[in-house]
Amino acid sequence: MEESIQLINPSSKANWKDYLALCKPKVVLLMLLTVIVGAFVSTPGWPDLIKLNIALLGIGACAASGAAINHMIDHRLDAKMARTKNRPIPKGVVTPMQGLFFALVLASLGLSLLWYQVNPTTAWLTLFSLIGYAVIYTMFLKRATPQNITIGGLAGAMPPLLGWTAMTGHVDPNALLLVLIIFAWTPPHFWALALHRKEEYAEADIPMLPVTHGEQFTRLHIVLYSILLFITTLLPFVFGMSGLLYLVGILLLNLRKVWLLKQLFDNTQVNAPFRLFKYSIQYLMWLFILILIDHAVISSL
Repeated sequence: MEESIQLINPSSKANWKDYLALCKPKVVLLMLLTVIVGAFVSTPGWPDLIKLNIALLGIGACAASGAAINHMIDHRLDAKMARTKNRPIPKGVVTPMQGLFFALVLASLGLSLLWYQVNPTTAWLTLFSLIGYAVIYTMFLKRATPQNITIGGLAGAMPPLLGWTAMTGHVDPNALLLVLIIFAWTPPHFWALALHRKEEYAEADIPMLPVTHGEQFTRLHIVLYSILLFITTLLPFVFGMSGLLYLVGILLLNLRKVWLLKQLFDNTQVNAPFRLFKYSIQYLMWLFILILIDHAVISSL
C-alpha cells in the first residue's frame, strides 16, 4: 500500500535530471548515431545538414517519448529489479501520469517537426516505431512471450531507415540492410543482459529466455543469432554499400565478439554475459562509425 501511495504522490520535487533520465539518453544517442549514418549513406555527398538536424530533433524527441512511456508502463516491474528500482517513477519523484504527459508532449513535438519540416514518410515510419516499442513491445510482447525481444526488435531497428528517408523521402534496399543489422543484433544483446539478470527477471515475472528455457538454451541461441549477425554485417560489403575499410573493421569487431561468446560457456567466467552485453553496445556503435567513415572515404575518391 505504501509503495502504491509513493508512486502516486512524489516524495520530492522532480528536476530536469529526473525527466532526462526518463528519456534514456544513452540509448537515444546511440539511436541518433544510426540515424546520422543512414542520412549520410543515403547521398553520395553531404546531406542537407539543416534538414538532418531537424530530423535528429524530431526522431530524438520521439525516441525519448517511447523511453518515457516504457518507464511509465513498467514502473511496478522496475521497482522489483535492482537495475531499475532507482528510476524516477519507481523512486517516487515523478508520477506515472507526469511521465505520460511528458512523453505525449515529446511525441507531439517530434512528429510535428518531422511532418512539417522533414517529410510525411519519415513521420509515419517514426510513429510506427514509437507505437511498436512503447505499446506493442512494452505493453504486450514483453510480458507475453520469451521471444519478446526477437519480435519487438523491429521497432528498435528503424532509426537508420528514418535517417535515410529524412534525406530522400523514400525507402531504399540499402536502408533496409542497415535495419536488418540492428534487428539481428538485438536478441543476443538483450539475452546476454537477461542471463546476467536472470533472477531479477524471474522475480518480476518477465518471461525472458533464460527464465523460461534455461541458461544453456539461451547461450545456444545467443551464439546462433550472433552467427546470423556476423553474416548480416558482411552484407554491406557484399552489396557494395561499403568497402575494404568497413570489411576489415567489422571482421575485427566480430573476432572480439567470438572470443566473448566462447567465455559464455566457461563456468568460471561468471561475468561473461555482462561483459558480452557491454561490448555489444560498443560493437554497434563502432559498426555504424565504420560505415560512416568508409562512406566518407569512398565519397572522397
